[in-house]
Amino acid sequence: MEQLIEFAGNHAILVASLFVVLALLAFNLMQAQKNSVDPVGATHLINREDAVVIDVRPMADFHKGHIVNARSIPLNGFKNQIHSLEKFKQTPVIVSCKSGNQSGSACGDLRKAGFEKVYNLRGGLHAWEAEKLPVSTK
Repeated sequence: MEQLIEFAGNHAILVASLFVVLALLAFNLMQAQKNSVDPVGATHLINREDAVVIDVRPMADFHKGHIVNARSIPLNGFKNQIHSLEKFKQTPVIVSCKSGNQSGSACGDLRKAGFEKVYNLRGGLHAWEAEKLPVSTK
């Protein structure tokens, strides 16, 4: 314990940097949780608030299976297609991908474009299927 105190005293900038990084990570995690929804929460938004589901996976993956009534707008070129969603600016929008990682950038693009209620589907289509929720190939 004495060595830890001595280290912190000798390397105050390093220790302060560590705490800043930890605080930023915690803030980032809280923001991610706030702006995401699990599959059960997504079904509530879809059924009760007519949420729109946007699937950002490549078209080939979309055709293999997707959330019922989802719209396919692949992440490649997503920014150029945001204008096609203008009528949904006031509607909840759920963005999904394979595992919930890539859809986060699309959520950020939608928020920058003025969309108010944007949610990242936590766990993506993998989590959706794990909950035994319906998937369509049409």
